Amino acid sequence: MNEPDFEADVDTDWAPPAESVSALTLTVTAEYAGLRLDQALAKLLPEYSRSRLQDWIGQGLVKLNGAAAAIRQKVWGGDTIAVVPQSHPSEQPYQAEAIALEIVYEDDSILVINKPAGLVVHPGSGNWQGTLLNALLHHDPALAGVPRAGIVHRLDKDTSGLLVVAKTLTAQTALVRQLQARSVRREYLALVYGELAHGGRVDQPIDRHPTQRTRMAVVAGGKPAITHYAVEESFSGCTLVRCKLETGRTHQIRVHMTYLGHPLVGDQTYLKGAQKCPPQLRDLLASFPRQALHAERLGLEHPASGEWLEWHVAMPADMQHLLETVREVLDGFA
Repeated sequence: MNEPDFEADVDTDWAPPAESVSALTLTVTAEYAGLRLDQALAKLLPEYSRSRLQDWIGQGLVKLNGAAAAIRQKVWGGDTIAVVPQSHPSEQPYQAEAIALEIVYEDDSILVINKPAGLVVHPGSGNWQGTLLNALLHHDPALAGVPRAGIVHRLDKDTSGLLVVAKTLTAQTALVRQLQARSVRREYLALVYGELAHGGRVDQPIDRHPTQRTRMAVVAGGKPAITHYAVEESFSGCTLVRCKLETGRTHQIRVHMTYLGHPLVGDQTYLKGAQKCPPQLRDLLASFPRQALHAERLGLEHPASGEWLEWHVAMPADMQHLLETVREVLDGFA
């Protein structure tokens, strides 16, 4: 069964769990004489990545002839290297953490959460703790028995709003199938730069940016991606739009609106240079600390009862304050 597209949290630095490996003592052979310490270790311990080995050296977990060593230090035939392997966070069981959750709905099958901006959904490189998944395990320890603690779709770290979690394997399967069938209703509010006269539909494939791997982009041959958008409120220099997802690709709304020439206010990943807007709004919009994007509505068929359910949450205080200030500033110059 294929799974819906998740925001990428890829850890390429994999190695066997270190808990099963005791302290290692290695002898440098003549063929590795003259190499740097990290280079020799990469030859002697090919199951670990170079970056992992360099990190261990930096932590003082590697001794050369019984003494502390540096990454670039040369080794010679007959030298002894002692290594104390350490496990990587990706190899350890996810831990329950007492992180507050705003629960909008919960029953025996599903959990609907209003995620705040700033909360990472799933552990990944650079964010192994303090995530929504860790909070879910604390809220309901039984979720440890469901893959990804029941997470079936994600919101970007700095996107706020509604997200559904499956509490059972059966519910997870049903929700994944609904996402694949594009029957889940997901609507977002976004404040974008520029003035849109009307709504429309963006049908452009999305994939990793060909040169900037932390970004997504419209790429020929990428995964199909469709976003519907409508104008909610028009301002001079910016527009509040409602976006409906037909697919759920990583950064989809952010990429599609940028493709249209209307990047999201506050989106430092996709903004390029200063945006055109009235001088009185320039500093206000430029200072908003996150992408102005909120998952406002969520609708789906309940995986157990088959009943259609919908939820709605208001924009968080920071976006509401931003819009109120935009109105006040523009009214003052009217």
